[in-house]
Amino acid sequence: MLSIKSALAKPFAKVVYNNVQKWANNPVETQQKVFAELIEQAKNTQFGKDHDFKNIKSHKDFVERVPIRDYELLKPYVERVVAGELNILWKGKPLYFAKTSGTTSGVKYIPISKESMPFHIEAARNAILMYINETGNSKFVDGKMIFLQGSPIMKTQNGIQVGRLSGIVAHYVPKYLQKNRMPSWETNCIEDWETKVDAIVDETLPENMSVISGIPSWVQMYFEKIQKQTGKKVGDVFKNFSLFIFGGVNYEPYRAKFENLIGRKVDSIELYPASEGFFAYQDKQNEKGMLLQLNSGMFFEFVKADEFFNENPKRITIKDVEVGVNYVMIISTNAGLWAYNIGDTVQFTATKPYRVIVSGRIKHFISAFGEHVIGKEVEQALKEAIENTDISVTEFTVAPQINPEEGLPYHEWFIEFEKEPDDLLTLADKIDKLLQKQNVYYFDLIEGKVLQPLKITKVKKNGFQNYMKSIGKLGGQNKIPRLSNDRKIVEAFPLSSLYK
Repeated sequence: MLSIKSALAKPFAKVVYNNVQKWANNPVETQQKVFAELIEQAKNTQFGKDHDFKNIKSHKDFVERVPIRDYELLKPYVERVVAGELNILWKGKPLYFAKTSGTTSGVKYIPISKESMPFHIEAARNAILMYINETGNSKFVDGKMIFLQGSPIMKTQNGIQVGRLSGIVAHYVPKYLQKNRMPSWETNCIEDWETKVDAIVDETLPENMSVISGIPSWVQMYFEKIQKQTGKKVGDVFKNFSLFIFGGVNYEPYRAKFENLIGRKVDSIELYPASEGFFAYQDKQNEKGMLLQLNSGMFFEFVKADEFFNENPKRITIKDVEVGVNYVMIISTNAGLWAYNIGDTVQFTATKPYRVIVSGRIKHFISAFGEHVIGKEVEQALKEAIENTDISVTEFTVAPQINPEEGLPYHEWFIEFEKEPDDLLTLADKIDKLLQKQNVYYFDLIEGKVLQPLKITKVKKNGFQNYMKSIGKLGGQNKIPRLSNDRKIVEAFPLSSLYK
């Protein structure tokens, strides 16, 4: 029998679904309205004055006045906001700074305004309600829910609260979910990740867990500890566990491993949140891609990834994008980010409505030899190579080997296996052929004897975890890049973690 809470969730889900359809079915008009509102509200800020917002009437005007910037280029403005100045990037002061550790910029302070904060919460809520509306499954709202996240402890700097995004969001859990929410506040505040996961295991084992969410690599650690402690599959420990919510990385490389740890299939919802905005969520169980949030105070522009480093790359809006093209996503937001490059590349899977997948990072690619290999391609090649086998992969990353001791250069794949292949060379050959099939540049370089086929270096169990721990990035929102254009990551790997 359904509880009152799960019974009420269904009509609420229907209302939300209908509201989403209104803007999703009018995407271009929706984005034009968002654009006009952003420019109007920010025209008297310092940034608005510096970039003549008063005379911006069209996207063309905007492109002429506002260049694409990443964090480094926006930093002079951000530093003034951090120092407590008013009306710099957005009116007034931000509510929060989401503090993130960038790979090139050191610590980043991403502003979150009182206008942008509600959209972070609403998108996460709507993702769950869209799932309820589609499947009719609302029973899980009666069970306990966990989100593996950063500490909610905040610091105050010049009157602005500073913390991790997941910790900020923890302060906004609706009252009707407070009793269902795990872990406890005290456990959530534990800074050391391994200690925290151990405490979460102890807290959740006796509970009726129905929803588990987080970045797959860190949820995997949680699942493995549960299995080790109980000797049972996660699905047997939590009999009502029916929904896995994830974001941050592609789930496909983890899917087989998760189904083995859980012992059965569970539904999943993919999210695309970031400190800069909640960009998309999966709105259909059987459709590829996530619904781009066109009505959430963000104006989107796109640049073809292979043209991005040209002198004047063409910036297009939603109406001109094509399915299957790799784009760098540029955002302008109601928190004061303008023509901002978040560093992600996306591909559209559909335009009615607009759905995207994250294909990689503009900095996380391999083109040491002109091959333009991206994250989506290496993930797809590995997934297909181990399909219908008992090979299981825990984690991996790829780097170019430009100066090998002998022979031609090649791509080196560092893979931590849960279940190893009988023949590593056969697997390497299989992955290589699948990569060639996806990427014509890579195919030409192999065919033209510029590169030799890829090689696999095995990583010992927990090697990636140990590496993340060694650089102070174990847990939370941190994740291993799928591939790099240099060997900085793999050279930082402890040799004791590798089988050579």
